This record gives sequence, structure tokens and C-alpha cells, in this order.
Amino acid sequence: MTSKRVIQWQFRTLDLSTPVVMGILNITPDSFYDGGKYLKTQSAVDKAGEMIRQGAAIIDVGAVSTRPFSNPINADNEWDRLEWLIPELRKTYPETIISVDTYRATIAEKAVSAGADMINDISGGEMDDNMLPLIARLNVAYVLMHMQGTPQNMQLNPQYEDVVTEVFDFFQRKLNQLKALGNQSPIILDPGFGFGKTLKHNYMLLNSLKKFTTPGCPVLAGISRKSMINKVLNISPDLALNGSTVLNTICLLNGADILRVHDVAEARQAIELVNYTRSAGF
Repeated sequence: MTSKRVIQWQFRTLDLSTPVVMGILNITPDSFYDGGKYLKTQSAVDKAGEMIRQGAAIIDVGAVSTRPFSNPINADNEWDRLEWLIPELRKTYPETIISVDTYRATIAEKAVSAGADMINDISGGEMDDNMLPLIARLNVAYVLMHMQGTPQNMQLNPQYEDVVTEVFDFFQRKLNQLKALGNQSPIILDPGFGFGKTLKHNYMLLNSLKKFTTPGCPVLAGISRKSMINKVLNISPDLALNGSTVLNTICLLNGADILRVHDVAEARQAIELVNYTRSAGF
């Protein structure tokens, strides 16, 4: 790892001198927004290509729904969904960074062997004690996300005395664990909007996003079409594109380096407009 602005690992370089987009590719039947759309090989590969053409620097593949109250599948079923897709993505889009959204170390290791470059762990190593040692050993980029509880119970009654401080302290603790393990991989921090947070907690984190830039790691924001938009506007996820763009813009202004989104073209436009606004001193 070099700096927050340019992160390097193995044969990959991700330039974050301007923010980038991570496109969401769910290969699940039950995700909250696009479940069931990309279960077949070619439809998933084609969707990845569409997002890459629209400007995605990273494709994030998820084979297990982690929406609130979702039912988990076992590791064998998770790998069955991923095993065919990762090599096909690697072959078809060799220059694109492939991320796998999993909290299981066994799946992470298989995914990297199959061609993945990054692991996106919703639990930050809390759901599998083997995950952090694996990341330190594999030298792959790692998205360290905060979640209170599990997808099955995280939205029942999330409680914090100070959500911003507690999420920040969680990151510091996990970064210290990784350092003690000798980790040299790039670590990306994700405060976990909607994962064990009330509506108020989510907006407190959004307003304080700059705080999470202080450890020197890139910051990822995953707000796309989530309930923190829909509950305020009283709309469904399929009507939440405009709200997603508004909150993505706020994330960018507050220091986000990576936007994890369903709608890549619109996120790229937000990045371009924010960049132009910042350079408008001329």
C-alpha cells in the first residue's frame, strides 16, 4: 500500500485521486432491489460489462443477500453461485478490479484463487475469525465494513451511545488487529449505512463521514437505493435513483473515495460534477 490516493496490491493499482465507482452485481434471488435479475452466467457478465462501460472501476459480486431479515445460505451454495462467474469476469474484463462481497473466509480464499482482487466483508471480520488473518496472508484489498449484529437481527433495535465514535473505534480496533497480523493489504473503510443503524444513525454517519478519513484509509459509501432514502421520501427502492444521487453527492463532498452503487452512470456524473465544482476557482 502506498497512499490513500493511489493504492496498490499484487498486480493492481487503484487511483483514488478522483473518486471511483463500485458497481453492484447481485447474483441472488432475494436482494432488496435487483434480486433475481442476474442469476444466469451471460446476463451477469453482460451486466458487468454495461457497468464497466458506464465507468465502474470495480465490480462487486454478491452471492448472499444481506438485506435486513434475510435468510443466509450455506457456504456450499454461496460458492456454487460464484464459482462459474468469477473466472468468466476475470477472462472477459481482465483490467477491471473484481470484488467479492462475502463474510466467509473460505469463500474469500476460493474467490481470490479464482481471480478476485478484493474482498468486501460486511462484518469487518466479526462473523468469521479467520477472515482478518486470511486478508493479511493473501495481500488483497479489503473493504472493512461496520455492522451491529447480523443481517437477521441488525435492524431489530440498533443501539448506540454515540454512533460516530463507536464506528470509528471499531475501525481503529480492526486496523490494529490487521497491523498486528502483519497486513500489508490496502484497507478501505465502510461505515455500513443501513447495517444495524436507525434512520437517525445513518444520517449522523453521513454528516460525519469526514471523520472516517482520518486513519488514512480510503472510505467507501454504500447508500444506493437504501431505506435511509426511501423512509424519508416515502418511496420504494425502484423510485430511489434521484435520492441516491443526492446522497452520493453529499458523500463525495464529505470525503468518500468509492461509491458502491446500482446505477453507475449517474454516480459517475455526480463525481464529474463534484470534481468540476471543486476546480471552479480557475
